[in-house]
Amino acid sequence: MSEPRTPGLRAQSVYRALRRAIIEQALKPGMKLPEDSIGEQLGVSRTLVREAFNRLSVEGLVELKPNKGASVAYPTLEEARDVFEVRRGLERLVAENLAGRLTPAQAAELEEHVRQEEKAHGQDGPESIRLSGEFHIKLAEMTGNALLLRYVQESSSRCSLILAIYGRPHSSECAVSEHRQLIDALRAGDAAKAAQLMDHHLQSVVTRALLSPRTEPDLRDALSRYALSEGLTPP
Repeated sequence: MSEPRTPGLRAQSVYRALRRAIIEQALKPGMKLPEDSIGEQLGVSRTLVREAFNRLSVEGLVELKPNKGASVAYPTLEEARDVFEVRRGLERLVAENLAGRLTPAQAAELEEHVRQEEKAHGQDGPESIRLSGEFHIKLAEMTGNALLLRYVQESSSRCSLILAIYGRPHSSECAVSEHRQLIDALRAGDAAKAAQLMDHHLQSVVTRALLSPRTEPDLRDALSRYALSEGLTPP
């Protein structure tokens, strides 16, 4: 991938690299995020790193504390419950709005995504969690409601972070079979069933979660492949 040439593109690349590293648990919850080290690893200025931190803070993925710098957010169990409760309400709305409106092309796109989930299932916990979250974001995007998409994307990102803390291996992944059931209900136009399946599906994710400790990786090792994927290289 060629290196971004403009500051705007580089800022977007820094944001995407850090966001994906957090969602895929390469950067663990509570981990310190020094601007200088991250800027050096990604080959960008501290200004661009700070800009990415601000965006990630709005999404609830990074905590910014005066005189203490940035760190990956570490939501409490109470906060986790609140986030999942809000997400369930949002995604019931997604299911109700999308039922009967799913085009053949959209259904095919969702089916292809589920096939990717099946390949990753049980092999790479972080990758499965990321793909599961992306499935839900795709659904929200297909409603055509930009505001709903924004809220689902934010809540889904926070839930991925929560599962990185409290989810035991593989149990925190969305069940792929439940995704297929959702597609079938949406294709059939059964709004009530689609909403019920969505609610049950997300509640099952919470039920499968269990408090589990995590270890903290080296910052350079954690970010190296994300820097390369976004065309960011150290000077």
